[in-house]
Amino acid sequence: MLPSVPAVTTATRRALAFTAGGFLLWLIIAVQLFVNTDPLSVHRTDAVIMLGGAASERLPAAQRIQQELGIPVLVLSRTDTFGNRAADAVCGSAAFPNPALVCFRPPDLDTRGEAQAISRLVALNGWKSVTVVTSSYHVTRAGRLISQCTTADVQLVASHPDFNPGQWLRRFVIETGGLIDASLRPECVDQPAGM
Repeated sequence: MLPSVPAVTTATRRALAFTAGGFLLWLIIAVQLFVNTDPLSVHRTDAVIMLGGAASERLPAAQRIQQELGIPVLVLSRTDTFGNRAADAVCGSAAFPNPALVCFRPPDLDTRGEAQAISRLVALNGWKSVTVVTSSYHVTRAGRLISQCTTADVQLVASHPDFNPGQWLRRFVIETGGLIDASLRPECVDQPAGM
């Protein structure tokens, strides 16, 4: 016997209410993980590191933090990509060796590759603490991956993109997937942290 029309309608309403509630809960968690990421306090570290991408937003934040806290070394991820052209230009116009500027190209042009490169830079330079600057939506995942690769104190500082609601929703989906991936597939598990 087939269910009556009111029973199907009630089941459909319950399913829709459950789905809407789940979406709303995910949205609240996403805002906390990917938007409200500013640290309560920021302290001086051995180096400030800007992760690649969105350099027009991240580079000024990294330079401001370096200047305000008197951090001796600015480290830039060099990717030769469209979104990173401001940082790539700084690296391309600098004279090296330069004790105040380090430019590195991650082995893979992603956050995992940057975490590996940062681990090597920390070990090579004997840094005990670093400030990592990246976009607010990227802070949680980047922090998890970098902390998996180094024992240095890692302080994350967010730059803030000017996104519309659709762009934020897209980043929420991407970063939720990336955070799950970083949790299920930790980086640098085959090497001691800091190597």
